[in-house]
Amino acid sequence: MTDAGRQRRRQVTLFVPPDAGQAIEAVRARVDPLQHRLIAAHVTLCREDELAGQAEDAWRDRLIAATVAPVTLTFGAPVSFSGHGVMLPCIAGEPAFHALRVQLLGDTARRRHEPHLTLAHPRNPRAPHNVPATYADLITPISLTFTTTCLIEQSGDDAWQVLDTQALRG
Repeated sequence: MTDAGRQRRRQVTLFVPPDAGQAIEAVRARVDPLQHRLIAAHVTLCREDELAGQAEDAWRDRLIAATVAPVTLTFGAPVSFSGHGVMLPCIAGEPAFHALRVQLLGDTARRRHEPHLTLAHPRNPRAPHNVPATYADLITPISLTFTTTCLIEQSGDDAWQVLDTQALRG
């Protein structure tokens, strides 16, 4: 909790490169405008419960100490989940994603986390344009190369803020 009593969440994230994410962001803005305002298109690398109990800079120190190459992930066609949620599932590149997670978390026993890009989050109210016709023209598969990791934080229901950015330099 923060001093003001608001819940604080931290995660390590791979943000979609801006030059490659215009079509994704256009769809996200229509199918879930609330989520689009809170955070840019991204792939969650390490969730808040995985970072809990670790020194605040442990993820960064492990990354700096290692030689970790940029990660290329390929995402497939949109799929629905949990009612009105919509995501692009990862269809290639998962081994590199999991190797990066192990490097950052320093523990191979962590739970498996499937990489994906969320277009619409089911915790948000369903937007009027959250229908298949809105994302039907999104050309997939989409291959994206992630060259940085970001420690991000959300306080309460505010937009996520980037606290630290580290390059992947293999």
